[in-house]
Amino acid sequence: MQNWLLPEYIQDMLPDEAWRVEQIRAQVLDSMRKAGYQLVAPPLLEYAESLLIAGSNDMDLRTFKLVDQLGGRTLAVRADITPQVARIDAHLLNRQGITRLCYAGSVLHTQPIGLTRTRELMQIGAELYGHSGLDSDLEIQRLMLESLSMLGIKQVHLDLGHVAVFRALAQHANISDGLESALFAALQSKDVAKLESLVTDLDGKVAKAILALPTLYGDCDEVISRARKILPDHDAIRAALDDLSTVSKQLQPLVSCVGIDLADLRGYHYHTGMVFAAYHAGSHDAIALGGRYDDLGSSFGRARAATGFSMDLRQLHSLLPAQPLKQGIYAPHLKDVALQDKIKQLRAAGDIVVVDLAGDKSHRAELQCDRELVMRDGVWLVVAI
Repeated sequence: MQNWLLPEYIQDMLPDEAWRVEQIRAQVLDSMRKAGYQLVAPPLLEYAESLLIAGSNDMDLRTFKLVDQLGGRTLAVRADITPQVARIDAHLLNRQGITRLCYAGSVLHTQPIGLTRTRELMQIGAELYGHSGLDSDLEIQRLMLESLSMLGIKQVHLDLGHVAVFRALAQHANISDGLESALFAALQSKDVAKLESLVTDLDGKVAKAILALPTLYGDCDEVISRARKILPDHDAIRAALDDLSTVSKQLQPLVSCVGIDLADLRGYHYHTGMVFAAYHAGSHDAIALGGRYDDLGSSFGRARAATGFSMDLRQLHSLLPAQPLKQGIYAPHLKDVALQDKIKQLRAAGDIVVVDLAGDKSHRAELQCDRELVMRDGVWLVVAI
């Protein structure tokens, strides 16, 4: 095998993409900082039990694991930064009030999530701890949508869901863990035939409601109106539908469309409330994901109300128009004090100055300069090439 080949779904970032992704990262983090979110940087590697969300088979399968040569324990390369931030909030910061945290870093997946996705994502996101009301859900969702808009990603479609609807049905019918997992998988794939075979022994009203969930998607008002008629009038279901109605109305001015999907149980094993996903015509997959996960901190000894979102910077970069690298100023390689002073002045002012160490004119175009420093009347001047 050629030693320069990379594993499948692992790619290098060349200068055009790398600089643009870094610019996007800085822009989004700066907007989060201005909203009061504080930056944390968890390690890429941790003990496996700290990174694997209890009960989430998806996360377990997605995570690379290895044995620590020092301690002999199982380590894991993070597949998601959210559990790490929950650990920091619960165990290290240990604040009593509302805590806002943000992050940016690489995560690694054993399998690509989408057909065109990389296995090494550059995840960026924000998490809000210590508030359980709709106001925190709305703050996080607005921050996500404003970040996308700031980058120039318009015409975003927002899908809302709520795991409490299915969870209330499962609890009301005393569904076993095994059947609940099977129903969850069928709902995620909207496999109605499979659902029909799974609900045969359930109470008629619950079975009817579960079979209706894959059909309850689309326009917010229409879906919520149908859901109120079809689903049982349980307190948890009524509250979830009320929350979805309120949030959809609040966010409609920020997006091209808000939809509801009551079969969207993504992250069901750790999400506890409203979930959301942003979509764009330029991507097959969601470009941002999030939701409420109030119990995740209990794995670290302190359950806290929590909601957050994350995005992949490389995916966002693919949605933006191509932007050529900024051209620099060519400088000859000379031991000239005046020239060195001029280079320092230009770089201090923000210009790119490239010193041509080789002095080979045939390779000068590779330096990507559209101006050059030339000596005129004893003064170094910048002129167009």
